[in-house]
Amino acid sequence: MTRILLSIAALFIWLPTQCLWGQASFSYEQAFEYGTPYLLTSLPTFKGWANQETFVLAQPTAGGYELLSGEAGTEGFASIVKMGKLPTPFSTSTLPSSSAAISPDFQTYILASKGDLYAYKNKIQEFRQLTDTPALMEKNPRFSPDGKHIAYTRAHNLFTMNLATGEERQLTKDGNDLIYNGWSSWVYMEEILRRSSHYAAFWWSPDSKKLAFLQFDDREVPTFTITGADGVHGEIETQRYPKAGDNNPGVKLGVVDIESGTLNWMDTNESLEYTAWPSWTPDGKELTFQQMNRGQNHLVIYAANPQTGKRRLLYEEKQKEWVQFFQHTHFQMLTEEKGFLIRSDKSGYAHIYHYSMEGALLKQLTEGEWQVKEILGTNSRQSTLYFTADKDNTLEQHLFSVGIQSRRINKITQQEGVHSLKASPDCTYFIDTYSDLIHPRKMVLIDRKGEVLKTLGEQATEEMEKYNWGNAETFTVPSGDGLKLPAYWILPPDFDINKKYPVIFDIYAGPDRKRVTNSFRNLQQHFYAQRGIIIFAVDHRGSGHFGKKGVANMHRNLGKWEMHDLIAGVKWLREQPFIDESKIGITGGSYGGYTTLMALTVGADYFTHGVSRAPVSDWRLYDAVYTERYMDTPEENPEGYLKGSTLTYLENLKGKLFLSHGTADDNVHMQNSLQVVDALTDLGKEFEFMAYPDQRHAYRGAKRTHFNKSAIRFWFKEFLSTSPDFQ
Repeated sequence: MTRILLSIAALFIWLPTQCLWGQASFSYEQAFEYGTPYLLTSLPTFKGWANQETFVLAQPTAGGYELLSGEAGTEGFASIVKMGKLPTPFSTSTLPSSSAAISPDFQTYILASKGDLYAYKNKIQEFRQLTDTPALMEKNPRFSPDGKHIAYTRAHNLFTMNLATGEERQLTKDGNDLIYNGWSSWVYMEEILRRSSHYAAFWWSPDSKKLAFLQFDDREVPTFTITGADGVHGEIETQRYPKAGDNNPGVKLGVVDIESGTLNWMDTNESLEYTAWPSWTPDGKELTFQQMNRGQNHLVIYAANPQTGKRRLLYEEKQKEWVQFFQHTHFQMLTEEKGFLIRSDKSGYAHIYHYSMEGALLKQLTEGEWQVKEILGTNSRQSTLYFTADKDNTLEQHLFSVGIQSRRINKITQQEGVHSLKASPDCTYFIDTYSDLIHPRKMVLIDRKGEVLKTLGEQATEEMEKYNWGNAETFTVPSGDGLKLPAYWILPPDFDINKKYPVIFDIYAGPDRKRVTNSFRNLQQHFYAQRGIIIFAVDHRGSGHFGKKGVANMHRNLGKWEMHDLIAGVKWLREQPFIDESKIGITGGSYGGYTTLMALTVGADYFTHGVSRAPVSDWRLYDAVYTERYMDTPEENPEGYLKGSTLTYLENLKGKLFLSHGTADDNVHMQNSLQVVDALTDLGKEFEFMAYPDQRHAYRGAKRTHFNKSAIRFWFKEFLSTSPDFQ
């Protein structure tokens, strides 16, 4: 796993490195099933900050996890509670081992089980049942900022409960199978609010007295039917799913007072298709929200009076290609009416801008041909802003600060690699989790200067030293039209330049999704390298390494530049003396599955084998929000949809294809793969196909194991002419 000392400019001069590791190879169980002996340990999960200096982590334990608190100036950790071992009067089979919600002080825990909610108060070790509606499940309990109430949805209506009295209040009453209050329509959850929301679409006010929520109306959204295989007659699941060009859900934004029940609807702009991301101002006097047109190239931020609903324009942005909603890490309100900060890519690169509360641009805080990733926050005086970015090296991500007045930028993290940060409320401390190509992830507590105050966890183990890891390196390959495309490979531990090696491209290739970074590669990739297969990846011009300016190339022609640049990668590999041109494979799931199908058809003269999991096959079959962002509607861009469809090129297939899909995939419907199967059989093409009953977009349990082993058998048979060493 030591870095290869290879000069790309003088490829034939090979400087071998001395292996610092043992000679053993991973077993299948170790690489794919987290089997023993463990090569890597689990890091604790960051749960939040209890105050300015105290952070809380969750450490996995047998049967659950333990919440631990730590502080910058103290050694070790203090145990808060052991979930899964709570002193409960209920049956141990009644309660789950993890909490559905945790209070701001980390002392009260809401647990959901069998359709009802339970509360456990840690300090007094009190356990009680909160709801008794097993037939109508409560979902997404959320604590109020003061910790005195929780809000949740039940049967698509919004409720609150006073935890001191147990009094429940129903705040909406019109929820039904197609009208959802505080519960997201599928496409909003998937593409706008994102899966981390778990469908929750309500937000507490800072004073804990009001709830903002989105109401969705799915009545005009077309249905898609998913068929289950269970039982004698099967099962039918009906999903409201807008495909490209279809009607989207209607949406309204409301604010409800939790005591009086008074509900006010905000004055949204009805000419704009999408409404999302409500955010309270720090003083709670206004509610900001964002709206966007159907073409997704015009975004506005409004500030509304929660009492009257009257709106005022706060910010407006238009781009030729598309704009995207400002998520919470891209939009931050400052206190004392000092305005707001946004991360926008309108210049061609994502940077931070400071605006007044009247919507006037005060200052652009960052600029250059690099990208800000996230806004983390400011210090207590709001004089210094902290953010993460790929400045100086797009393969890495680091913590930076910038003076809001001086605009002076300071790089804080110095250790090479990709850093992910969690800031304390006043940005005095940061939880920093990072890795690089040859070092697994490590979690540390650092201060504003980047000094490590405490090590919180390390994935690396002594067991690692017994194994012979692949050799990983990053470099660039020429695009053929002037660009240097980032790439990495993992070579076999016993690499010999005089031998011929097969290659697997491991890709995703979606817009603004980097695959090539200076971060630790997974065990599966090293598993293949240990068996004599080179793992390779190259990022195309729209991957994010070249800013929004590069990603914009993909507008209205998904598939075009991905193929151009991946083929450039194959051309470069063919020039290397140790590459077996007859064995150039590619694999990926979802967008990576789409790219795999395109590679084997559009790039049929370059790619010889592929494993495609859950692919989009035709962009007309995918959801409206994602697809139209990049492609516009099928009516507006018929040529782009035709050229971007894998179905257009299936007659070119001449390599070996293994295709798989979950029958219950509610994201990329199995319809996509079935249309490929239908066309390929009509064309008389040979291929392998595996459908996994009742599996969603990601396979679970035994089905995941079966797919992993099937893919390994495919690669071993085709590339190594052997069988893997498992049953």
